[in-house]
Amino acid sequence: MGIPLVPKLLRAHLAELAENDSRHDGRGRFEGRDLELEIDCLERAEGSARVRMGDTIVYAGVKFQIMTPYPDRPNEGGLMCSAEVRPVAGRGWEPGPPSPESIELGRVVDRGIRESGCINVEELCLIPGEKAWQVILDLFAISDDGNLFDAFALAGIAALKSAVLPAERYEIGEDRPLGVAKTPVMCSYHKVGGRFVYDADKREELGGDERIHITLGDDDHVHSLQKGLKGIFTAAEFDEIMVEARSKCAELRSLLDQKLAGE
Repeated sequence: MGIPLVPKLLRAHLAELAENDSRHDGRGRFEGRDLELEIDCLERAEGSARVRMGDTIVYAGVKFQIMTPYPDRPNEGGLMCSAEVRPVAGRGWEPGPPSPESIELGRVVDRGIRESGCINVEELCLIPGEKAWQVILDLFAISDDGNLFDAFALAGIAALKSAVLPAERYEIGEDRPLGVAKTPVMCSYHKVGGRFVYDADKREELGGDERIHITLGDDDHVHSLQKGLKGIFTAAEFDEIMVEARSKCAELRSLLDQKLAGE
């Protein structure tokens, strides 16, 4: 069928801007939009966070429940992550069952957190084979202007690091903070106009090509690496992206640490 007229014209415009190393909103290639991070913003959640990147706004909430450990992992609790984008968030999002796009969002964010090992699931076990904590991380967007992946990932780890296990409610001891040993942070790069840019907004996503999602830990260890959409990237492009990702992830981690410290 080919590319629809509007995205085709948009791609041509973005490619023209790229020739002058420009972006349509005036940012540099690896410059993010204005960022806001708020902790403990949902009263009924055990841990929560709100992230605004430009006009993209998302929330993350953590709840806990008691589960029966899986038979093949009797000494482990559980971690479940899901993402939802409300229809009001923007065009293309509709009510009903989770779309493939929202499922991908949840899985990519989940992978970065889970593979980092920031939550020791064995410490969530209460009685081996009988009772354990299950951590439920819910992510939802109310405004989508691009790069939901990074917004969800930052809100998710912020909510987890502020979460408190409600042991008193279940009469199994005193409330205590959820142990989160590491701070995995995701940075996403989108190919727009033939070169990769950081924190693509909705126009750049519509007129762009493939994307790469990188989740790095405190020590720059790669916890997850995900490629989305069709297309290829060269070794030189990947090297450049990794250098930028290390710097940006460290910056976002520092911001999160400051918020958690109440600064």
